[in-house]
Amino acid sequence: MFEYFYHEILRRTIISFGTLFNNITIQHKNDSGSVVSIIKVPLAYGPTQKFLARLEQEPDLNKPIQITLPRMSFEFVGLNYDNSRKVTTTQTFFSKTAESELKRSYMPVPYNMEFELSVMTKQNDDMLQIVEQILPYFQPNFTLTVDLVDQIGEKRDIPIILNNISMEDDYEGDFSTRRALIYTLSFTAKTYLFGPTSDTALSKDIIRKVSIGYASGESSSVAKREITYSSEAVATKSYTNNVIGNLNKDVEISDTIIFVSDASQFTANSYITLNDETLNIKSIDGNEITVIRGSYGTKISQHVSGTEIKLITGADNNLIKPGDDFGFSGAFS
Repeated sequence: MFEYFYHEILRRTIISFGTLFNNITIQHKNDSGSVVSIIKVPLAYGPTQKFLARLEQEPDLNKPIQITLPRMSFEFVGLNYDNSRKVTTTQTFFSKTAESELKRSYMPVPYNMEFELSVMTKQNDDMLQIVEQILPYFQPNFTLTVDLVDQIGEKRDIPIILNNISMEDDYEGDFSTRRALIYTLSFTAKTYLFGPTSDTALSKDIIRKVSIGYASGESSSVAKREITYSSEAVATKSYTNNVIGNLNKDVEISDTIIFVSDASQFTANSYITLNDETLNIKSIDGNEITVIRGSYGTKISQHVSGTEIKLITGADNNLIKPGDDFGFSGAFS
């Protein structure tokens, strides 16, 4: 039933969440208001209890270093399905990779990841500086763009929602006990989990020919005349790179006649490509070819002498990829 796949989506979301708080600093000033020190607040992944345990295990205040405050830590604490963002489970979509390969995937499953960010300080002013640098960005959410699945180049905007803030002043014991102010900020990240991706069988994913029958007459059961219209998908560019010649002269946007070095392989009513422009050949006179520019809605562009001219053939029709543009050929019979 199941196959192995691992997109590292949960890991990527955890790392992305942590980077939001990775560059917070506080300042200490003297009585005249001058800044005497700037401290970058360290951030680590782990539960708050781990850092509090270090405070309690070494109560000797004369020890040079016990644990440095202020400090922040964050932890991934929960995962639950988000029914409000549910989509059809059997629906699929196509994506192109960086190598232009087409991948097919099922629609992602919405899940909420729960995080807790703990801020620990010794002085209340340090705490207020840190919190005030965080809260204005969450109203109550901040959107983070995460590259979720490399195989299909899938990037998603993940809302990070600030749910609540709890405060604790851990100052129990005698006068020698170290004080720790603790603020805990709870967040929800609305992410998506993707299943396995698969290569697309290109030749089976496009309806390449359609036939429609028309019947005329007073009674549909006894038709006087029947007409069938057939239409096939045709390529609007050369997939086979079938080069049949080169330009012998620059082509400007307004030109309807192109000059080629050898027109022996060109035929009227066929389609050719110059770079990203598709042209329809109307007639041939020696090495002068009269064309219709910008066929299939392609952009009319300038082309320099020596540009390769590629012929679109029936072989290209079989190589049309889902998501590409294509035209239709039609005929009555």
